[in-house]
Amino acid sequence: MRKEEVPQDDKNMLEGKTKELQYALDENNNYVAVKSVGWEPKNIVMQQAWNEVNENIENALKEVKEGKKSPIFFFMYKNIMDIKLLSEYTGFWQLTIRRHFKPKVFKRLSNNILGKYCKVFGLATVEELKNLETSKYTTN
Repeated sequence: MRKEEVPQDDKNMLEGKTKELQYALDENNNYVAVKSVGWEPKNIVMQQAWNEVNENIENALKEVKEGKKSPIFFFMYKNIMDIKLLSEYTGFWQLTIRRHFKPKVFKRLSNNILGKYCKVFGLATVEELKNLETSKYTTN
């Protein structure tokens, strides 16, 4: 692609605030770095991906509010994690984390265990994890 052909489709989610580095050929057929504000197909795919992330967060919040899952489930999705990644960060087995998703099990967890989750989720206190209804993190 030639330098002047680098896409500049400024309809991305970042609204032109961030530029992406592309490589293109200049008039002497040498590769040069060119900044691009976006490319429509990539912007569409990125928007679809973020829509799915936000939908997963909303569904997780709904399950917590309905009493089907613990707040750990919500914060996992809010932090764009899956069970495998959460397991790696906390040191808990994936099966243990699945158990912690159960509200009855969650209520019996020690502050030490909840503190590990808080550290991973960037929460200041265990109360923020326990009291999802009053948490500032539940708004998207």
